[in-house]
Amino acid sequence: MLLTLALLSFLPAIYAGKRGLDWTWCLFNDGNTVAIYDYETYAPPSTNGNGGLGFIGMQRCYPTCDSSPVDELYSRWQAQGWATVFSINEADINGVSPSDAAAWYIQYINPLSIKKALPSVTDSTQSGQGLDWVAQMISACAGNCYFDYINLHWYGSSFAQFQSYVEQAHNQFPNYQLVITEFALQNPPGGQGDQIAFYQQAFPFLDGASYVQLYFPFVATSPSLLAANDAGAISFVGTGSCLYNDDGSISAVGELML
Repeated sequence: MLLTLALLSFLPAIYAGKRGLDWTWCLFNDGNTVAIYDYETYAPPSTNGNGGLGFIGMQRCYPTCDSSPVDELYSRWQAQGWATVFSINEADINGVSPSDAAAWYIQYINPLSIKKALPSVTDSTQSGQGLDWVAQMISACAGNCYFDYINLHWYGSSFAQFQSYVEQAHNQFPNYQLVITEFALQNPPGGQGDQIAFYQQAFPFLDGASYVQLYFPFVATSPSLLAANDAGAISFVGTGSCLYNDDGSISAVGELML
């Protein structure tokens, strides 16, 4: 899917809430949504700057992307003034070894004196993937990777599975905050209705979990735009979790974010 040591513990709290937008081709703002990321190191265009949201740069590709060259990461952070940075997208299933990720992270992410998240991982339970990959990267870092957040993705069939995964991550890494930067039911039989019921349980759980810093339901776009831009997501998740309708209005799922 597309989309440390607490070295900077002296920094004030960055966000007044937890809800964020996994932005792909759309944008909205309200009093509860506080942050936005778009898998790149440039803020999305809008008619109101960043829409009043805290933009989070993401260096998603290893070792680099044409759209977000890693050699420009530092200068883009300085120019845009992010408070947080995300890194490699689903490194555990994209052929990036924990040791290579650690060396890359130390070179490119460490120098940014802001809050940092380790590369995002899937909820895979295979050896060398998911939380096991995170543990291996932390070991490979040998204390030299400065990070604040463990970055999780989840797609499954029930809220109980989701809650168990988040709690497992917290139990395994109790000294770090979690950010959940993608999550939804995987192609539920009831479509949007099932996604609504899932998020009605998930949002209060995440809001009440002191160890969760931010969360981003997948995905802040419309069904037609998702279909046009990410066929893989359509086959994997469906369109029921889209936060927008095709006419640009906020969907029934999006209304839960307000």
